[in-house]
Amino acid sequence: MKIIRNVKNLKKTIVNIPNLGFVPTMGALHKGHLKLIKKSINRSQKTLVSIYVNPAQFNKKKDFSKYPRNTKRDLQILNKQKVDFVFLPKTDEIYKRKIRKNMKIHRKKNVLCGKFRKGHFEGVVDVIDRFLSLINPKYIFLGEKDFQQIFLIKNYVKNKFKVKVVSCKTVRDKNYVALSSRNFLLSKKNLATAGKIAKKLKSFKNKLKNNQNFKRKINDLKTKLVEKYNIKLEYLELRNEKDLSVFKKKNKFRLFIGYYINKVRLIDNF
Repeated sequence: MKIIRNVKNLKKTIVNIPNLGFVPTMGALHKGHLKLIKKSINRSQKTLVSIYVNPAQFNKKKDFSKYPRNTKRDLQILNKQKVDFVFLPKTDEIYKRKIRKNMKIHRKKNVLCGKFRKGHFEGVVDVIDRFLSLINPKYIFLGEKDFQQIFLIKNYVKNKFKVKVVSCKTVRDKNYVALSSRNFLLSKKNLATAGKIAKKLKSFKNKLKNNQNFKRKINDLKTKLVEKYNIKLEYLELRNEKDLSVFKKKNKFRLFIGYYINKVRLIDNF
């Protein structure tokens, strides 16, 4: 496994690899990341994993500073997975040119997480644009827990890069909580609570499929979740899976949630 810390060495190392798989991460690796990596190893000639906590996608400096980091542990994990390359850039390597504040991103950047995290998806798409320009991979592997993020990245890259976006289903722990680096910030009690919420939402979605009164049912569930689990709920919405438009009865849909538990923000979809 080769560790690369600057753009010059990156370009020199990957220049003649036509079938390169890319897995972007912010570190604090978990089994969800490993699923992406295994998929890349199976499909690609070589696999490159980046570890970079991108400041541009955090709308709160405190959230950025608290984000879990353990590079030594991450590198040990990646070495066991037989990853070919790890890219560990510093911010001045990635942001040699200024952040583009007026990037053309799909209008659905302003719903769900985008409604509550102004500038977040601009930061995400901008850094993905920078990585893809530098790496030029054949595939990029992303997890479905961040479903809105995948939707926006796919929409952005389709006419600009030749890369194929490969999505992977959400991986969950024994409590049914969607795996996330932020889970490292939660106590066992909070993780158990998050698991109960996830199971309730999965059950709720299954019951909704043939229900005509879904709007009232959703409002009732919002109230119950806040009262029973003492969470701060940002959103609980049904959206069309294809284009994130507001759910209508005949569409294939997902149930999306964003909430805080003990000041840690979690998202999920079912």
